Amino acid sequence: MDPSRDNLIIRFTTFWWALGTFFIFAVMLAVIWLFNHSDPTTMEDAAAKSRYITKAKIDAAQAANISPEVLDATIPKLAKQLAATKPLAVEQPAQLVPGSDTAKKLASAPAVDTKAIDVSDAAEAPIDPAVMAIGKTQFLVCAACHGQNGEGSPIAPPLAGSEWVKGPISNLIRIQLRGLQGPISVKGTEYNMPGGMAALAYQTDEQIAGVLTYVRNSFGNKASAVKPEQVAALRSEVGKPQVSAAELTKP
Repeated sequence: MDPSRDNLIIRFTTFWWALGTFFIFAVMLAVIWLFNHSDPTTMEDAAAKSRYITKAKIDAAQAANISPEVLDATIPKLAKQLAATKPLAVEQPAQLVPGSDTAKKLASAPAVDTKAIDVSDAAEAPIDPAVMAIGKTQFLVCAACHGQNGEGSPIAPPLAGSEWVKGPISNLIRIQLRGLQGPISVKGTEYNMPGGMAALAYQTDEQIAGVLTYVRNSFGNKASAVKPEQVAALRSEVGKPQVSAAELTKP
C-alpha cells in the first residue's frame, strides 16, 4: 500500500492545486471571451448592413441633386395632378366589364363575314420560317394549358390532330381574340374548360398570325398559314363575350 494515499497533507495540497488550476483556466477563458466578444451576426444582419449602406448612398445622391425642401413641395403638387387625371376614352377597349353598356353594344354588333378570311392558300404552300419562329415563341403561353407538344391537358383540349386547328382560319382568330366558353368536341371527345379560355387580344396581328400558323403546322398538323391581314379583319371582335362552339364554322 502507498503510504502517501493516506497522507492528509498530500491530499489537501493536491486539492488546492487542482482548484487553483481550474480557477486559472476559468480566468483565461473569461479574458478570451472578453476580448473576442461581439454581437452575433445573422444572415439578416449581414443583408441589412448592405441595405443601409446602399440607402445612405442613395440619400446622399438625392440630397446632392434635390433638396428636401424642393421634394416636400413637389409631392403635394404631383399628388393633386394625379388625382385630377382622367382616363382617356377609347373606341375599342380590349377589356370590358361584363354586363356593361359597352359590352352589350359589342355583343349585339353584327358578326363579320368570314368567307373571305377563310379563303386561303393551299396547305402545301411553303411556310415562312420567320413566321414559325414568332409562333413558337408565342406558343409558350398556349403550352401552359394545351401542352408543350399540343397533346392537351385536363383543362384544355389537344391541338395535335384537332379538326378545329386544321379547319377554317376565322375560327382560330375569333377564339384568340375573344376566348372560348362552353363545351367543344375535339376528335370525338367533348371538353368543357372551367371558366373557358381567356382572350389573348393583347398580341399583335403578326404574333397571332404567327402562333396560329405554328399550331397549324406543328404536332403532326399541316394547314395553310394565317396572315396578319386576316387577323386585322376580325379585330372588331375584340371585347365581345367569349365565343362558343355553336358560333363557329364547323370544321
